Amino acid sequence: MTDFAEKLKTLRLENGLSQKDVSFALGMTRNAFTNYETGIREPSLETLKKICRYFNVSADYLLGLED
Repeated sequence: MTDFAEKLKTLRLENGLSQKDVSFALGMTRNAFTNYETGIREPSLETLKKICRYFNVSADYLLGLED
């Protein structure tokens, strides 16, 4: 699993959210979100921005460039 996938899953769980909750809030299918969280796919830049805004974290944090 990539840094991104691990951090995404951790953020979701720390916030007590389901994959369905997050995917709905971000306007994507649960399957698409699951693929990001498991490292099967990586999000587009626009989707990365949405995820950062939703969890109020930086892209650097999600990408493993900072702690």
